[in-house]
Amino acid sequence: MIQTTNPKRYDLEERTLQFSKRVNVYVKQLVRTIPNIENGKQLVRAAGSVGANYIEANESLSKKDFVMRVKISKKETKEARYWLMLTEPPPHQISEQAMLIKEAGELMKIIGSILEKSK
Repeated sequence: MIQTTNPKRYDLEERTLQFSKRVNVYVKQLVRTIPNIENGKQLVRAAGSVGANYIEANESLSKKDFVMRVKISKKETKEARYWLMLTEPPPHQISEQAMLIKEAGELMKIIGSILEKSK
């Protein structure tokens, strides 16, 4: 039987959703210090906004609206990475912090590429 769809089909909406969910779990496990609480709030907002704005871009009514939403998504990804770097995880979460920072960097590149191709 010939498979007609790629099992590794790339779905950025799903990937950004998973990023947001991982960030939520990460933030829940942070030590509750004032900096972690405040940075964590900002992180959760920015990480959730990455996917939300990408979904809005896909539902846009014009190319101009699409480009604007993708730009916002990229900006929020940069912001999420920034807040991730400011959090102070316990030792068992340091590798998760590094993986989330890496994922944010990859998402920035992917979203940046979409932005370039849409110009």
